[in-house]
Amino acid sequence: MSGPTRHPRGRHSDELRQGEARSPKPRPVHGQLDRRPEPRSQDRDPDAKTRGMERLADLLPQTARKFGLEDQLAQARAAAAWLRLIEERVPAAVGACRLSGLSQGIATIEADQSIVAQEIRLRSPELLTALRTSIRTPVRQLRVATRHV
Repeated sequence: MSGPTRHPRGRHSDELRQGEARSPKPRPVHGQLDRRPEPRSQDRDPDAKTRGMERLADLLPQTARKFGLEDQLAQARAAAAWLRLIEERVPAAVGACRLSGLSQGIATIEADQSIVAQEIRLRSPELLTALRTSIRTPVRQLRVATRHV
């Protein structure tokens, strides 16, 4: 049987020229996505508003107000301030107490152990003063409760 032999990839051996190199399709490297180039400034919509970069911390209060989440944002900020305050002033209580509520000027602190609750109660004047200076929400009292785990 004479004639062209069939190449495994469908091309006849006669069609392959001597020294012809096949160039495989470039494949993306593992973890790399096929990205399209960004549109150039002249390709963008001329009517689109261009705004400068804004910090997320500046946008968060406006967004919380828009969705009625101001109280939750204030409580989250107070809880973060409490954690920083405990790290600085009562390092032995880190991870064993948390601010669980802030309502009507009363900050409710939950302690995992009675010894931690006692330490927070003993140092409450100092901790209350420090908390007042670190958050915007007025706090007049610390209420400490032991959480039974």
